[in-house]
Amino acid sequence: MLAQEVAKKYANALFDSADAHSLLDNVHIDLQDIASVADFDSSLMKFLNTPNIAESAKVQLIRNIFGERLQRLSLEFLLVMIEKKRIAFLPEVIDEFTRLVEAENGIGRATIITAVPLDEGQRSTLSTKLAAKTRLKIMMEEKVDRSIIGGMIVILHNEIIDGSIRHGLEMVEEKLSKVRVH
Repeated sequence: MLAQEVAKKYANALFDSADAHSLLDNVHIDLQDIASVADFDSSLMKFLNTPNIAESAKVQLIRNIFGERLQRLSLEFLLVMIEKKRIAFLPEVIDEFTRLVEAENGIGRATIITAVPLDEGQRSTLSTKLAAKTRLKIMMEEKVDRSIIGGMIVILHNEIIDGSIRHGLEMVEEKLSKVRVH
């Protein structure tokens, strides 16, 4: 929960600042570049997250790697995250910032988890309903998880709509456990 709260706070602050300076697209590209570097070399995030390494060493490393590559706003944002000891949340911040940019461009992301793959008709119907609910063009990522038994789980902008049979059975079990039998 903390990661989500921190991500929202920092991503919104960066989004507002980038928008005010007409740098949304540039900052978005910078964050994707940072994510690519961090994914390519996991030692970067390990180094930045190590508490016994001096902040000055972390700042110098960021300046050496990204100093010439990033917009000043993006670079300063990374440095603030280091200073505030929030750099561990960088991946979540990047995801949230990306979601904000996509929403600004009329796009919403949804993760759909089902027990069996959706057919084209189901996919189309679901996409239409989610688009109507959010007023965004929906990009769906589908996952199959047989343990949910049936139904589906929809994750939309950090909201979870659990319509799985497994969840329904858990709710019934919970209600039955509260029933007093004499």
